[in-house]
This record gives sequence, structure tokens and C-alpha cells, in this order.
Amino acid sequence: MSTAEALWSLLAAGQQLTVVCHNNPDPDCLASSLALGTIAEHAGIDERRILYSGTVSHQQNRAFVNLLDVRLQPFAAGAVRDRPEGSLLAFVDHAVPGRNNEVPPDVAVDVVIDHHDTEPVAAEFVDHRPDVGATATILVDHLRRLDAPVAERLATALLFAVRRETLGFLRGTTPEEYDAAGWLHSRADRSLLRTLSNPSVSGETVDTIAEAIRSRVVRGSVLLSGVGRTGERDALPQAADYLATLEGVDTAVVFGLVGDSIHLSARSTDSRVHVGTVLEDAFGDVGSAGGHREMAGGEIPLGIFADQATETTDLVDIVVRVVTSRLVEELHLEDRRGDREEEQVEE
Repeated sequence: MSTAEALWSLLAAGQQLTVVCHNNPDPDCLASSLALGTIAEHAGIDERRILYSGTVSHQQNRAFVNLLDVRLQPFAAGAVRDRPEGSLLAFVDHAVPGRNNEVPPDVAVDVVIDHHDTEPVAAEFVDHRPDVGATATILVDHLRRLDAPVAERLATALLFAVRRETLGFLRGTTPEEYDAAGWLHSRADRSLLRTLSNPSVSGETVDTIAEAIRSRVVRGSVLLSGVGRTGERDALPQAADYLATLEGVDTAVVFGLVGDSIHLSARSTDSRVHVGTVLEDAFGDVGSAGGHREMAGGEIPLGIFADQATETTDLVDIVVRVVTSRLVEELHLEDRRGDREEEQVEE
């Protein structure tokens, strides 16, 4: 039995499908959720839902949800614990309960489809392909093999997801992404793709990116920047994408305080650096962090820093100092201080 046939067999035996997105879902996760729902419908499952936690704050993600009419429901633990018989639980674009999602660690998952490097995955059906550039690519493969119907809306979502996850086919791209995109191209709404690619940007996003530029510190080819507090979590990866293009910079890490957590976003083109491993090793003991060689992120509960604040020491300063210290150690930057260091730019 092929992998696609195994997925079909499991779904055909189910009566309900609950797809749980990872925290703060992106287009790759959302499009993959829609695709799995389409396959489930094709297999005879009429009752389907997509649950999410966190926020959909990136302007492209908001446009994606609104323009493609992606129907999401807020995550609730009871929705995954108290499922009736015949109800299947699926993860797409993430793999482990309690890691980058709100699912309790003891909950059994039926379906996992993911492309991230991760620990061994436990589920009745697992399709884990860390060698491909997007989870949407895997779902396109299943759609094609199972001859599932692909409406224009779904094709548009998947094509946008593949393009966005690979930064326009420039990051982590494999032949499978080009093949998937070629198959989706004639089925997608190209006018809508252009709209999704150029959404309006909020003033706070611009301010956060500006603060990341102003606060940058460069050691050798590594750039670190703490932006302080921000309400735009998704401005951090946008800032990291931009700062990674700075001349002489191969690795950029941007971090900031969002609500009651510290969020990090990292980018690298240095073949000697795996930023997913860097963030996991630096912060895995205090939060959730990891990702790919070229792109990674993390989240640390702010509570672990709260008791370090005093009347004369601002919490933001403590966060910047501790996070920077851990990154300096993990990236072995102590020996690069003499190469080239750019102190914070004064306004």
C-alpha cells in the first residue's frame, strides 16, 4: 500500500476530522489543513474543522484567511480530548503534541504530515518529509495520487503557500516544489495570488522593523537585534528576512516581547550554521524553539524573567541581555568580537 493509499484508508474509516494548526498558523499550515480537509471530504468525511491557537497577525496571513475564506475555530482542549468514536485528530506542518501547539502531550494523534526536522513522530499515519521545502508540497502529492478534486480556491492557497514557505523558490526549494507549483499553476487564481503577495502593512509592523534596524548589533557575519515590546509578532520574521540581506551578514536573529512571551526569528545563509539547532540548543530548556537550517523561530514564556526585574532594571533590558548572552554562546561569537562589530545605531 502506498503512502497516499494508507492515508485514504484511514480517512475512509473515519467519521469526523479535526485538524489542529500549530500556534500562530502560517500559509503553509493553513493551506495544508484545507488540502487534508479536501482529501477527507473525498474519502467520505462530512464533518471537518480546523482549530488554531495564538493569532493570525502577519498581514499576508490575515489576507490569506480573509480572501480565501478559511474557516478557523479557536482551539479548546476539550475538542481534542472528548472526541467521539470515529473522530480523527490530525497535525499538519507540526508533529508533536505540546510542541508549538496547545494539544496536551498525552493526547494521541491519528495523522501527522510535516516537513520540519523533528524528533521521532508517533501517530497511526505519518508522512514526514524533512527533505522537501513545504508541507503543502506533500499535500499536493497526495491530492494528485488520490485524484481528489482541487478547486481554484484550494489551488491558489497551496501555490501561495509553496511560494511563501520557500521565499519565492529561493530558500529550501527542491524539485518537488517546482513540480507542485507547475501542477497548481493553471488551476490557481493568479490575480488573487498577486493580491495575497502584496497586502497592506500596518504602521506598527513598520515601526517594529525600524526598531530592529536601529537596534542591530553585528559580530562578524552574525546580526542580533532586540526590538523590545511589540504587538506585531509577525514583524519579527519580516525584520529577520530584511536584515539577513545586509551586506556581510549571513545569519540574523531578531527577538522581542509579545504579550507574555519572548518570540525569536532567525535566518541564515551560512552553510556552517543550522539556525533551527542553534535556537533549540539555546532556548529548548526554557521554551519552544527550532526549525530548519535556514529559517527558525522560538517562543519563551516571559515569566522566567519576571523575578529578575528590579526598580532600577527594566524587564526589556534583562531580556535583551539574557537572550543575547545565550545566542552569543551558542553561535560561538565570543571569538568574533575582533572581526567586525557594529554597535547599536543612534537615532
